[in-house]
Amino acid sequence: SVGYDKMVLPNLLDHETMAEVKHQASSWVPLLNKNCHMGTQVFLCSLFAPVCLDRPVYPCRWLCEAVRDSCEPVMQFFGFFWPEMLKCDQFPQDDVCIAMTAPNATEVSRPKGKVCSACVINKDMVHFGFPLPLACFSALKMTIKEVKKENGDKMIVPRKRKALKLGPIRKKNLKKLVLFLKNGADCPCHQLDNLGHYFLIMGRQVKTQYLSCQVKRASRGV
Repeated sequence: SVGYDKMVLPNLLDHETMAEVKHQASSWVPLLNKNCHMGTQVFLCSLFAPVCLDRPVYPCRWLCEAVRDSCEPVMQFFGFFWPEMLKCDQFPQDDVCIAMTAPNATEVSRPKGKVCSACVINKDMVHFGFPLPLACFSALKMTIKEVKKENGDKMIVPRKRKALKLGPIRKKNLKKLVLFLKNGADCPCHQLDNLGHYFLIMGRQVKTQYLSCQVKRASRGV
């Protein structure tokens, strides 16, 4: 569906075998399924499965930027950012490059559904091409004092909390811990509509923030 039927190895990400290509590319399938941009498949295929020509042809910089700008917010729900290996300024601006049709074809195909990703997703907790074994490194059981908006995020302030799996969280920091749904200020999370429940929240640390990648109601007993 990308306009050619022969690819070259090593690919543009230095994967040398089809087995390696399939393994690395599989981590990006959940992002494709989010439909965050209409050019995501073309962009990724141009790198993982480059067309077989005399010289490599990279994706256009504008295509990379359009896909990045639309899809990185989806990735940030899971605590990930656009990877260094896909930095857009490394791709050609005016030279021959892989595109869709034209720069004005970058109209975003919005992700299906409006609910905060951490509140609905289980099976897609994968690492989107990053060298990490799991998306969630910590698991906490808690009651919640309040949920509020902060800088475009939804901030969860625990009342009581118990670490089921500390991960990178230091025990001494547990009392002051707050969690964030990245870019989740305005998306609904129905699990948090009633704070009179116990919650299981799984997350990971990104820089100075602890980001939630799943929110579930839990049985009593913190």
